[in-house]
Amino acid sequence: MAMQVVIEFYRTRATDDAHAVIGRETTEAADLDEAMEIARQLSRILDMPQRPDAMTITDAGVGARLYCGVIDAKAANQGRS
Repeated sequence: MAMQVVIEFYRTRATDDAHAVIGRETTEAADLDEAMEIARQLSRILDMPQRPDAMTITDAGVGARLYCGVIDAKAANQGRS
């Protein structure tokens, strides 16, 4: 059974660890691994004002945080010219 997840993309400021959300998508995924793969793909194709450096994946139904971390720069740039 698929779960609904909210993927938030954000930038962090090194001086004070402030977070600015620059993109948000709600989607379905079979599990956390699939949600992370969808997030990596979205980080490459979404039109956001800046390139995200981190993401959070949350269960849309209960609001539980499933993942929070840095986006792999190599994976995010694959396919870009």
